[in-house]
Order: sequence, then C-alpha cells, then structure tokens
Amino acid sequence: MTLTRIAAAAAHFGRDLDYDLGRIGKLIADARAAGAGLLVLPDAAIGGYLADLRHPDPAALPPAFKPDDPLLDQVAALAREMVVCVGYCEADGDLRYNAAVALTGDGVLGRHRKVHLPAAESTVYAPGDSFAAFDTPVGRVGMLIDYDKTFPESARTLALDGAQIVACLSAWPASITNQAPKLNQDRQSRLFDLYDCARAAENQIVVVSSNQTGAVGGMRFLGQAKVVGPGGNILARTWAKAGLAVAELDVAAEIAAARRVLNHLSELRPATYRSER
Repeated sequence: MTLTRIAAAAAHFGRDLDYDLGRIGKLIADARAAGAGLLVLPDAAIGGYLADLRHPDPAALPPAFKPDDPLLDQVAALAREMVVCVGYCEADGDLRYNAAVALTGDGVLGRHRKVHLPAAESTVYAPGDSFAAFDTPVGRVGMLIDYDKTFPESARTLALDGAQIVACLSAWPASITNQAPKLNQDRQSRLFDLYDCARAAENQIVVVSSNQTGAVGGMRFLGQAKVVGPGGNILARTWAKAGLAVAELDVAAEIAAARRVLNHLSELRPATYRSER
C-alpha cells in the first residue's frame, strides 16, 4: 500500500508578486506540515487573474512571464521534494497564455496552456493546443485550467494518456450575469462541484481542484477546493473559505478498485463516436 497525501488550495492572489510568493510559501509550508506530496495551487496564483472577465482592460492585465523566468525557480525552491502545480500568465513572443506548471525542487515536470477560453478571455490569451500527462513522484499527472474541465474530452484525453491524477487549477467566479444571494445557491458554484465530480467518476481518476477566493472587480471567486476520488466522491474540501483540502489515499489502489468491474476507459467504443462537429 502506497499512501499519498494530496492537497488542493483555496486562496486569494493578486498583482502584488511579493504577496503572491509569500502566500505560495505559506501554503507549501502548510501542505508540507500536513504531509502532502502534491499541492495544487489556483490558476493565476502568480500575478493574479483578470480584473474584468467581460471587458478586460489591456492596461491592467496580469504580468506575463517566460517559461524559464527566475520567479518559477523561486517556487521550485520552495517546493523542494513536493510536487506543486501553480498557474501564471505565460509569455511567448507577442502571445500570452493562461498557463500552469508542475514542478519540484529538481525542476519542471510538466506544463499546460489553457485550451478552452471563455467569454472575452480569448481577446487576452491565445489558446493552448494539447493535453498531455506526465510522470511525477506521486504518479502520472495531467493539468486542466478553469474552463477546460467543462469539456469531458479534456480530462478524458489526459486519462487515456495514463493520468491517474488530474489537477484542475481555477480562478472560477460566481455567476456574473445571475448573482445569487448566497454562494451555495449560485449556478456556477453548483457547476464547479459537478464538473469536478463528473470528471473524476467518468474517467475513474483522482481530481484535485483548486480555486481562488475573495473578490476582484465585480467577481467573487468561489473557493471550493477539493480532492475527489475515482468514484466521484469528495474526499476533502474547503467550501468557500481559504485553506487546504487534504486527503490521504492509495491512488493506484483506489483507481484499480473503481475499475475492477466497470472499466470505463477499456470499454470505450470510439468507432461509434462522431469525431467532427
């Protein structure tokens, strides 16, 4: 039996990079104290998210960093033996990507650029073009960012690539167009949880879902960080408050148990599915 402790963070991040690095360091320290081997931080934990999702101000965008920026080395140094997934805005020439990187003190293990861009986000970021899993000390991992998890094909592609754990990094707000008086009554709050559990259950994998908290502009971020087992069951969660959701499990054994009778990936019938719109 190989037990792994997995942590998903709910926390607020903004434009103050010193503050962000301090908060990242504190969350890593807290996760280490809890015995976690994997910590998933929110999307845009370095530099913050867009201040206005409907009409982004070109003069107030998050800072963009190259893939080899020394700031990521600082996060790696903080991570040491732990696998840490963190989101940031990535610069590639004149293009910007909503990106995530998984790293340890030994360096980068994997990268992802957000593929599915909602609303006006497509006026700020270029879309990524792939989903790929990668090997880590805690098992084979894949990453999704925000809206990516709305599409079943995203997590399914990672599962077919051998991902045992899918890290979903989010800066996911409450509904902007139809605000509810309480977050637990919000449509986006319900969907956030629904997607996390569905992606885990349909692929029989572990989903580790982080999210921002607090408010920026007219947006209220949901929190609701969680660890979901391969049966779609929530093993740990933070609700709306900042903090860590920590769960301990034998990832390979839990997946094997979930797939013992009904193995969704081996029972796929791809020849019967339409491959084009």
